[in-house]
Amino acid sequence: MSRITITRPDDWHLHLRDAEHMRAVLPDTARRFARAIVMPNLKPPVTTTALALQYRDRIRAALPAGAAFEPLMTLYLTDNTQPAEIEKAKRSGVVHAVKYYPAGATTNSDSGVTDLEKCRGVFEAMESCGMPLLLHGEVTDPAVDVFDRERVFLERVLAPLVERHARLRVVLEHITTREAARFVATAPPRVAATITAHHLLINRNALFTGGIRPHHYCLPVAKREEHRRALVEVAVSGIPKFFLGTDSAPHARHTKETDCGCAGIYTAHAGIELYAEAFDAARSLDRLQGFASHFGPDFYGLPRNSENITLERSEWRVPDELAFGPDKLVPFRAGGKLKWNLV
Repeated sequence: MSRITITRPDDWHLHLRDAEHMRAVLPDTARRFARAIVMPNLKPPVTTTALALQYRDRIRAALPAGAAFEPLMTLYLTDNTQPAEIEKAKRSGVVHAVKYYPAGATTNSDSGVTDLEKCRGVFEAMESCGMPLLLHGEVTDPAVDVFDRERVFLERVLAPLVERHARLRVVLEHITTREAARFVATAPPRVAATITAHHLLINRNALFTGGIRPHHYCLPVAKREEHRRALVEVAVSGIPKFFLGTDSAPHARHTKETDCGCAGIYTAHAGIELYAEAFDAARSLDRLQGFASHFGPDFYGLPRNSENITLERSEWRVPDELAFGPDKLVPFRAGGKLKWNLV
């Protein structure tokens, strides 16, 4: 197959940053995706409906002329979030989920939740109005190895949460392990997961090939090859609980190439092409449309997009770096070749 046409996809996990940095990266996403769930971990975080509406206005104002793209907003869950704010967010019609970060787990997560018990009333409000909870699924216990943080999260946090809140809709984001894939596959239909392109394409060796590779560092970190293969297996399975979420996370080059580099991989420049490569390698291009274009909106209760996009097998070179406001960023596969191109 040298050409494939699919329903225009959506990105169900995206970082856009803000201001001039947002204006630099937004066109890459808007060219490929019709909608995206936009992460709220700005500085300061997007913790209220009012802040989400303001952020949405800034995103829409930054869109290239003629771009057809809808940002789907989220709230940043804190220890102090109130049930009334959830109800207000639902009524707004533009806030589509609430994001849980364990405090200190990843970029700009310092305001995250310290104890889930403090959020019980919020979760009950989310159950009542059907608002999904998006989870960064890692524990931050320093006694837990960084490569085990997701597995331990399943046992300590997610399993009890799903059992305690029997109507809560949950998305375990950017899963990286065989255990997470199995958990979601066997959980009730109200539990889903997003999978990034980079976790389908690289394993943890990519962090150390020829030396430290900071532009392959993300959280959760890539795992062993057996886990990558497990992710590919569920991504191409046709199980509607698994869908596309790039977790594209732009950082300036100098903040990655430093003694304490930021976690995040920028993939929006090839946001659908990278998935096509992964599905092609698995001989499953016929399953790409469901994963990229159908299962996400079905889970969120939104209509599927009506327009199409076309990809062709055509090799192209990824730039060594891209403009990022006053800075530069290094995209995934910088200086390398990609096998699929958006027509």
